[in-house]
Amino acid sequence: MSDLIKEKDTPEKKLYDYQLKDLDAVFSVMDRTTPDYNLLYQLPTGGGKTVIFSEIVRNYIKRANKKVVILTHRIELSNQTSRMLTEFKVPNMIISSDVKTLDGADDYMCYVAMVETLTNRLQEEQITMEDVGLVIIDEAHYNSFRKLFSYFKNAFILGVTATPLSSNIKLPMKDNYQELMIGESIPALIKRGFLSKAETISYNVGLSTLKLGINGDYTVKSSDILYTDASMQQKLLSAYEDQSKGKKTLIFNNGINTSRYVHETFRQAGYDIRHLDNTNSAKERAEILDWFKNTPDAILTSVSILTTGFDEPTVDTIILNRATKSLTLYFQMIGRGSRIAPGKTTFKVLDLGNNAARFGLWEAPIDWKEIFAYPDFYLENLIADEEIERNFTYVMPPDLRKEFANTEKIHFDIKKEYKKVIKEGKKAKTALENAIEQHAQMVVENSEDVFDARVLARKLRDDIAYRVRQYSYSIMNNTQNYRDWLQEDYERKLKRRINQICRERDM
Repeated sequence: MSDLIKEKDTPEKKLYDYQLKDLDAVFSVMDRTTPDYNLLYQLPTGGGKTVIFSEIVRNYIKRANKKVVILTHRIELSNQTSRMLTEFKVPNMIISSDVKTLDGADDYMCYVAMVETLTNRLQEEQITMEDVGLVIIDEAHYNSFRKLFSYFKNAFILGVTATPLSSNIKLPMKDNYQELMIGESIPALIKRGFLSKAETISYNVGLSTLKLGINGDYTVKSSDILYTDASMQQKLLSAYEDQSKGKKTLIFNNGINTSRYVHETFRQAGYDIRHLDNTNSAKERAEILDWFKNTPDAILTSVSILTTGFDEPTVDTIILNRATKSLTLYFQMIGRGSRIAPGKTTFKVLDLGNNAARFGLWEAPIDWKEIFAYPDFYLENLIADEEIERNFTYVMPPDLRKEFANTEKIHFDIKKEYKKVIKEGKKAKTALENAIEQHAQMVVENSEDVFDARVLARKLRDDIAYRVRQYSYSIMNNTQNYRDWLQEDYERKLKRRINQICRERDM
């Protein structure tokens, strides 16, 4: 548009072509709609939404000569937004908890405020928002912003989010926004070198003990019980050592208790790790994040606090040490590793919550317009945990596969074996016995002696768990306690059979 300030006029901050295209698109919507229109704009994490809406603010004030309010849900985001606006030469004022009145603030055309703070000031009539023509809502999927809409009935409202899906299924975003505008996609940003490419490695995790809370996501209590279990802690540690050892790693957990267990597990294993949650003071948080930034092999375990308002491009690995039913949270967590950096074009995602199977890969194409229009349909048709577990296929990690180099075929289809032995009139457990025999032969033919074999057998725990789970789906008794007993019995019999083969070999 001819009256917009273009890239050449902003030497401090230059917008990319896709950002300029979206800038024009937003103003086009303003031109063809009423002043009180509500537009939702979607752009992936790392796409530069703060840069874009800062330029929107600068252009809007110049052409409309009306005030702008930017709403955030955290003080860190307010501060970041204020700094970005200053870089765009937009004088702005943060309405913090210390601000009780706007007296003397007439020189400012732009205000940045936390939603709770502004709500309190407006309800108490301590301040008034006059001559506001544009309201920008950052992280618009949070429902706390809805309470402020009534104070800006005559303003154009621009919601910005990476995931246009409400955090509350009962309050769909389509009820508050008349239109959704889609920005550049994750695949396109990766292809053009603006985002790093994710390599996702999924680990089979039984989630049958997890319970859903009133918010529709798994409860912290049930998650803590599952993820503090010794076997899950070992699975996490092994995943790190196999895929990310020596690399900067960010671990997301559902509960503080789990994160502290993770911290202790890694610390006892000799790794440099810190724990961060919302009980840390601002000073402690700043010190921990500074350490994380400047330590190449740092490991940081946290509890959702770093899902927004945190950017550290040097992160090499994201570990999802939790399951979630929230598509938004899934994208936010992985997005922390997607920033590009010198020498970095890829990053790893280690998924210990069946999240990729539930939502699809982070970089896969997604129809946001469909989700925006029919959120209930999308949420109701997410793949159930039981179906995910039934359809999961264990793939031995490449590093572990190298330790079985002498074995040509390592896969064992226990479902197929079960059908075979039943057809032959044999007992169902014959299928497990045959699986144990195949594992024993694998271990022995790749070991120098019985001690080496025992060490190698312990590395098959995930494969064993997968075989036991697939076997249990074929029989009537399919309780978690029974599966646990089956796995313990499998491991005992495998150890016994390995000892027997080694003795026979050495005779």
